[in-house]
Amino acid sequence: MSKAAILCVDDEAPILKVLKEQLKRCFGNQYVYEVAQSAEEAWIAIDELEQDGIQILTIVSDWLMPNVRGDEFLAEVHRRFPNVVTVMLTGQADEAAIERARKQANLYACLYKPWTEEELHQVIRTALS
Repeated sequence: MSKAAILCVDDEAPILKVLKEQLKRCFGNQYVYEVAQSAEEAWIAIDELEQDGIQILTIVSDWLMPNVRGDEFLAEVHRRFPNVVTVMLTGQADEAAIERARKQANLYACLYKPWTEEELHQVIRTALS
């Protein structure tokens, strides 16, 4: 089993399913792929991965989610885990939210819905190289 993970966070289950499938097609068994439907679920997944000794390399998070917006979640991730590469996925975020994520979460990239599989692969490949 891989000792490195990619975590995807989105409140829509079909989007998480597609993200996971696309990442698996690109990277195969190189990584563990975790999904969460909220920031709260994501923190549980992060804690479990840490307990299992699996390093999270990157987190792809939606922006518009209930309770905690993606930029706020990614900023907290960056505070706690400064080496995790953060990517925001959005169809809704305004420029101010994206800029806030760039400054507070060291945002690596922003993917806009609907994204293409090639865009996702390229962003994650370059983020992890």
